[in-house]
Amino acid sequence: MSEGIGAAVKRKEDKRFITGRGKYTDDIRMENQAYGAFVRSPHAHAEIRGIDATAALAMEGVIAVHTGPELKEDGIGDIITGWAIHSKDGNPMNVGAWNPMATARVRHVGEPVAIVIAESQALARLAAEAVEVDYEELPAVAAATRALEDGAPLLHDNVPGNLIFDWEIGDEAAADAGLAGAAHITELDIVNNRLAPNAIEPRSAIAVYNDIDDHYTLYTTSQNPHVARLVLSAFYNVAPEHKLRVIAPDVGGGFGSKIYIYPEEITCLWASMKTGRSVKWTSDRSEAFMTDAHARDHVTKARMGFDADGKIVGLKVNTVANIGAYASLFATATPTYLYGTLLSGQYDITNVYCDVKAVHTNTVPVDAYRGAGRPEATFVMERLMETAAREMGMDPAELRRRNFITEFPHQTPVIMTYDSGDFHALLEKGQAAADVAGFAARKAEAASRGKLRGIGYSCYIEACGIAPSKAVGSLGAGVGLWESAEVRVNPVGTIEILTGSHAHGQGHETTFAQVVSDRFGLPMDNITIVHGDTDKVQMGMGTYGSRSGAVGMNAIVKAMDKVEAKVKKIAAHTLEASEDDIVIEDGEVKVAGTDKKMAWHEVGLAAYTAHNLPDGMEPGLKEGAFYDPTNFTFPSGTYICEVEVDPETGVVEIVQFTAADDFGTVINPMIVEGQVHGGVTQGIGQALLENVVYDEDGQLITGSYMDYCMPRADDVPSYVLEHSTTVAPSNPLGVKGCGEAGAIGSPPAVINAITDAIGNNNLTMPATPQKVWAAIQEVGLPQAAE
Repeated sequence: MSEGIGAAVKRKEDKRFITGRGKYTDDIRMENQAYGAFVRSPHAHAEIRGIDATAALAMEGVIAVHTGPELKEDGIGDIITGWAIHSKDGNPMNVGAWNPMATARVRHVGEPVAIVIAESQALARLAAEAVEVDYEELPAVAAATRALEDGAPLLHDNVPGNLIFDWEIGDEAAADAGLAGAAHITELDIVNNRLAPNAIEPRSAIAVYNDIDDHYTLYTTSQNPHVARLVLSAFYNVAPEHKLRVIAPDVGGGFGSKIYIYPEEITCLWASMKTGRSVKWTSDRSEAFMTDAHARDHVTKARMGFDADGKIVGLKVNTVANIGAYASLFATATPTYLYGTLLSGQYDITNVYCDVKAVHTNTVPVDAYRGAGRPEATFVMERLMETAAREMGMDPAELRRRNFITEFPHQTPVIMTYDSGDFHALLEKGQAAADVAGFAARKAEAASRGKLRGIGYSCYIEACGIAPSKAVGSLGAGVGLWESAEVRVNPVGTIEILTGSHAHGQGHETTFAQVVSDRFGLPMDNITIVHGDTDKVQMGMGTYGSRSGAVGMNAIVKAMDKVEAKVKKIAAHTLEASEDDIVIEDGEVKVAGTDKKMAWHEVGLAAYTAHNLPDGMEPGLKEGAFYDPTNFTFPSGTYICEVEVDPETGVVEIVQFTAADDFGTVINPMIVEGQVHGGVTQGIGQALLENVVYDEDGQLITGSYMDYCMPRADDVPSYVLEHSTTVAPSNPLGVKGCGEAGAIGSPPAVINAITDAIGNNNLTMPATPQKVWAAIQEVGLPQAAE
């Protein structure tokens, strides 16, 4: 059986996971380990007038209680945002200062004000409850649109009117002109609901300070340990970079929420130095709801104009984006360059304009989460397209066909240059797999059972890879977004791949090994993937934005190019042949057209014994590379959802969901399908179930699974998956990325299907039974179902 590119190889890492032998941060125990627990604000907005830790410090086994002012006095820096945005008037953004622990004021429920260090986790939590904090409560605001109103409570003195920036992209005058000449205009008010990430593994950290050599080690649940080390040293002043090691062992899910360094990791490192003890903190689920970066939370007004033939002539979008109490790492990029730049969708639109106002509120900071800006853009575009088709009496698929981009490369009016795709092929594959032609009969059969049946489309495109560095740098990114790799061929021929990418469920140990196996013809068992440790891997930018394949794998390819060149030189010298005649096949290095050959391990041994190398060649067989792609990659797809609605209860059943995707070169079909399954399920969760809710005073209402509903197995169907491949020209492997597509394309497909079934387009996410039932009552039963 082939183990190379395109083979559905079972995941190597699953053996330890399914047998309970994975190693997560909470599994690690240090010899002098103590435990940390945080005192958190019960108020959304308040001044801190005093902290009394007397009762906590009197408890046996309590080691220390430390506060924000102490941390500040030791020179620990404020938490940064990593993307500088300028308002449309040219002024730089205003963001409020974010201390790792509050010093004078708290700005959201759950913000840490002190850390308790104790001999056990239970004692630390008990002692944290004994710390008395004197608060002077202040007025709060939770909704972004309210935060912009005159007289709204002000969160930060340096952010007038709570407005962080007012950003634009596109040509407003051209969009207005296109709309003015339109034969038909579709208008929608859209709310993209706030989500909590809810990875299986809560965040956890173990901080270890060694006073002998003044060295720090942090074990943490991170998607990018090297970037964590960079910001901890360069911006937060925790430790010099060469005296700080960051290790991210097995990580149980991230979805973007573990990209960032949070207050807890910073504080634990500092507390370890202060106490001389290793400090371990593990979040519980309630803490996660109050501290892990939330997602989405957009309020949008959108207008799309069409000519008499159904061609789009103008698009104008105005969005208010809730950033939360503080600006997290990618918070400013998500509603701007990851959102506005995708508002052309799959469509050939000349005139596009988008304005985004980013706002501080008394809520948990909002940042990137699976899709990061692209789900919000796709929801706007695909709700507009479906609604417009209904208003104009057109087939929604036909309206999309009339507007598809057909020639590549295609320059959109909002920065992006799409380099490949075939949107017609995806639509056709999706329709065939979904049996759209048979829908009318299925709808009639459902009506005979008293059910309302609907069908909805979504045609998405996304930008993956988050690179090249020069391009993102020009747009305000604070770091380069390349990736690194090192290929080490050992003397016996086994291979270690050191990668700056990091896995938290994607199957890198398998797919990365497949790329190497395909190149050199070696068994996957002979290939090991090393990642997640800043002392082992020199530097890397981590995993997010579906960049592991398009950037991380291609860094490995670039390093393998160098290894192959050296292997061919050694073999040509040993076998007395020309380098041009050397080929590598099935684990052997051969002279083409002859029986001369060396086994792979013989070349490795020759490199390290160095008895007979070409003149001037260094011994060893180890090469590194940094890879910076020339463009984003652009996965795309057509998703078709079919639902049945019970008009008496409003309960929605997804009876069929079809996904037709273009991910470029597919390394492992089974893993790709798993990624689509997971992404679509998360998108269905947003569409039907999930919603973070705050009351007007900024109190978190949905702080547990009693209040925040996650999708379960019986909420989703057995998915129908199809692929139509166009190879990405921007990287050697031709891959496009698959990790976020499902979450991007599925929410509008679900909502479009429900609104089709009930005959009422006025429906917001999540489409709970109560909302759906109320929408049915508002318009009555559709005529065909009466």
